[in-house]
Amino acid sequence: MTVHPSLQTYADAWTHSIEAISELVQPLVEGEWNRPTPCPNWSVRDIVSHIIGMECEQLGDPRPIHTLPRDIFHVQTEFARYMEMQVDVRRHHTAPEMTSELEYTIIRRARQLRNENRDPDTKVRAPLGAEQTLELALRMRAFDVWVHEQDLRWALNKPGNLDSPGAYVARDILLHTLPRVVAKDAGAPPNSAVVFDIHGPLEFLRTVRVDADGHGTIDGAPSLGPLVTLAMDWETFLRLACGRVRPHAVADRVKAEGDQALADAILRHFAVTP
Repeated sequence: MTVHPSLQTYADAWTHSIEAISELVQPLVEGEWNRPTPCPNWSVRDIVSHIIGMECEQLGDPRPIHTLPRDIFHVQTEFARYMEMQVDVRRHHTAPEMTSELEYTIIRRARQLRNENRDPDTKVRAPLGAEQTLELALRMRAFDVWVHEQDLRWALNKPGNLDSPGAYVARDILLHTLPRVVAKDAGAPPNSAVVFDIHGPLEFLRTVRVDADGHGTIDGAPSLGPLVTLAMDWETFLRLACGRVRPHAVADRVKAEGDQALADAILRHFAVTP
């Protein structure tokens, strides 16, 4: 059997990104695994550990029995604690141990996807004991792996794949969050519009429209009189939306026109990933 047609896009994106990650880390010497990344508080090793752990959970493997040290001060929530477990258990693994486990995990997951015959609406494992549909699980794995590929590329100074299949999955997921960011979090007034003009490897223009009830929607049609227009390159959009950089650090890469107070509020709430 093969992956269901509605899942194929996500399976292809996942495959492209995780194979790129494998190529990036295979030649690393021991010290390079400790390099910091834009992902807050995680090193190269930590990100690869996280990826291995999450893919193993999708395979149905039991979670490790492990107690987190008390001095991991960035772990403040149950979700963060859940994610940190798979990371901390591998913090002292050597480079060969990391690459061999990654390769074995990729082989197992690729086989699972090739043989996938479940309906996309099938309920599967999600973090913290929750459930999600198979389609959502694979979409989020494609997103997560591509974003972490970019984290590793920034850390290792090896840019690339900003327009790969995973980039399009990430774009669509991040665009889906913009109505909430603009209408609810930033408090854009009723009957207003905010335009996002993105250039670079991925180019797109989207308008978030806030209706009379304060509800936001998004579409690809331009607005004749937007309250705010935010223009930036795709990489800056990604880094802001994923919380990899603060707005003030990329102020020279973001052009804001219109209501400056609203523009600042949108940028303050731009980070949407946990």
